[in-house]
Amino acid sequence: MNSWSKSVAAIGGALGLLVSGVALADDAPAKEPGVWQKHQYSFAFLGFTSTYSCDGLADKLKVLLLAAGARPDAKARAGACASGFGRPDKFARADLTFYTLAPNTTDTNAAADKPVVGTWRTVTLSDHQPRELGIGDCELTEQFRNNVLPMFTTRNVDNHITCIPHQESGSVIDLRFDTFAAVPGAAPSTAKAGPS
Repeated sequence: MNSWSKSVAAIGGALGLLVSGVALADDAPAKEPGVWQKHQYSFAFLGFTSTYSCDGLADKLKVLLLAAGARPDAKARAGACASGFGRPDKFARADLTFYTLAPNTTDTNAAADKPVVGTWRTVTLSDHQPRELGIGDCELTEQFRNNVLPMFTTRNVDNHITCIPHQESGSVIDLRFDTFAAVPGAAPSTAKAGPS
């Protein structure tokens, strides 16, 4: 190898390190301040394929809330149902109380608010992701996407959910999005978050 080839190889190697260093810096999720926003919602499930008990519906909704980036103290309680505990109900309901993180667009927080560090993270909802989610939950996931997900700060929503009424065969749960969520350990789950 002549000196010209060695120089070109050295420059190429240095550029490669520089480019890989930039790529590594870009891969690190950006952190920015956020504020908690409180939400309360009465979820009424209307589906053709699966039937839930009210407590079973509440359990599934809590899984979806946490997967989408809600604060860990999210609550999903069985709503007013005609059937008893653990019994399927055609008109299952659940009452949700949860906090989502939004980027802080102001310079100051209310005195009661504690600063929270947030970042964008990618969420995928599919069959067994999270593990408690199955194809039978297709219509529930679809209704969660339509009615609850808009309360989260999201971007790059890529929706390929296909639910076929009265059968699981052919149904597909495939929903991906970026959600603005607290950095793990950044704030205690009991932090105050504005007026109730």
